[in-house]
Amino acid sequence: MTESDVDGVAELDKQCFAKPWSRRSFEDELKNSLAVYFVASEGSTVIGYCGFWQVAGEGDITNIAVLPGYRRRGVGGRLLGRLIDEAEALGLGSLTLEVRRSNETAKRLYRKYGFEQVGERKRYYSDNNEDAIIMMKRLKTNG
Repeated sequence: MTESDVDGVAELDKQCFAKPWSRRSFEDELKNSLAVYFVASEGSTVIGYCGFWQVAGEGDITNIAVLPGYRRRGVGGRLLGRLIDEAEALGLGSLTLEVRRSNETAKRLYRKYGFEQVGERKRYYSDNNEDAIIMMKRLKTNG
């Protein structure tokens, strides 16, 4: 993700999440040395993005989002695959994420890429107090 992507990413976030991040939040992520973000585009339109934070040798996935009109076309899978490849290249030991308990489509995608449920966070989502499922993927390390 670059500065030129921020407007498109922020707009996409508004279309995908009940509590979207602000444009400023994405600008701040560009300055965050622990953050890694990727964007999928079609022409000048941002159609998807994903990112993670590197913390203590692990990766915490912040968001994966795809515009509604581009879902079920493999965009999310390609983004997730790129994110996993980057985390492995950085030598991270695992990736974790939270996903809404009701989001069966996302959970299927994560399982397809080797994530397993490892826990839950009760009332995690502030918009409706839905529980989050914690999922983790152990990564290949160069050791």
